[in-house]
Amino acid sequence: MQFSSSLLENAVNEFAKLPGVGKKTALRLVLHLLKQDTKDVGQFSEIIARMRSEIKFCQRCHNVADGDICSICSNSMRKQEVICVVENIRDVIAIESTQQFNGTYHVLGGVISPLDGIGPDQLTIESLIHRIEKEKTEELIFALNPNIQGDTTIYYIQKKLQPTNIRITTIARGIAFGGELEYADEMTLARSLQNRLPVESYVSNK
Repeated sequence: MQFSSSLLENAVNEFAKLPGVGKKTALRLVLHLLKQDTKDVGQFSEIIARMRSEIKFCQRCHNVADGDICSICSNSMRKQEVICVVENIRDVIAIESTQQFNGTYHVLGGVISPLDGIGPDQLTIESLIHRIEKEKTEELIFALNPNIQGDTTIYYIQKKLQPTNIRITTIARGIAFGGELEYADEMTLARSLQNRLPVESYVSNK
């Protein structure tokens, strides 16, 4: 791909670093920005810069937040005693879009995957255990992707929580094994939440 402007080329190269964006898509995005008003482009770049420098991660659940505690954790109308454990922030957004869950979340930041060099210490598992011990948690819902790594993570955390008396469940497997939560349609995800299973039954069937 030949460019008559080094500035244009640099911009395309930066956009192409985004996941799922190839050079042709990056060029289309950059040319779109060139057609926009200078003020609008300035506002766009300012929002991106502020997002990177000002967004924090919730000290309680590790979701994105504007302050130390996210808007979900600080919402007194939500069931603070129910925690939904997810792999990443995209999964929080997917579940929130169903409007069928009114508890809180805990973002692990990944799943246990020895082949990828990811063990329990690289995740926020200890933070979750400490949170459960400290708070009056009644139910822990696992909403992890239905694959070997997700199942391994569920099994590990369940073992760590055996001394506690909280109810531990997992979403029903309406999502195909090997699929990803964020790509499930809202109805399937909502049904999986509503028909969740005791984790003992899920683990024993593996």
